[in-house]
Amino acid sequence: MLRSPLIQNFRSRKLRRFLKRGDARRIHRERRARMRDILVRLNASAAPEDMDLPGFRPHRLKGEHAGYWAVTVGANCRVIFRFKDGHAADVDYLDCH
Repeated sequence: MLRSPLIQNFRSRKLRRFLKRGDARRIHRERRARMRDILVRLNASAAPEDMDLPGFRPHRLKGEHAGYWAVTVGANCRVIFRFKDGHAADVDYLDCH
C-alpha cells in the first residue's frame, strides 16, 4: 500500500483508493501495473515535465479539460491531472471510448 504525500487531491475515487489503499477492484486487471507506475511517478512529480518518460506520452489537453495534462494508460485511457503549487491535483481517469 502506498501513501500519497504529494498528490493534493483526486477527482477519481477509484484512483485514490488504488494509490492509498491498494484497492484495485475497480481498475481493469490489464491496466493495474501501468496505472501504478503512473500514479507513483505522479506522486513524486512537481511539474508536468517530470512525467515525460518513455511510453507515458504526456500532453496538454484542450477544450473542456484545458489546463490539464494527460498520460496514456493504454488504448484510449488516460490519467489526467494538473499541477498546483508544485503538487499534482485533480487527478482523474478518462476512458475515451
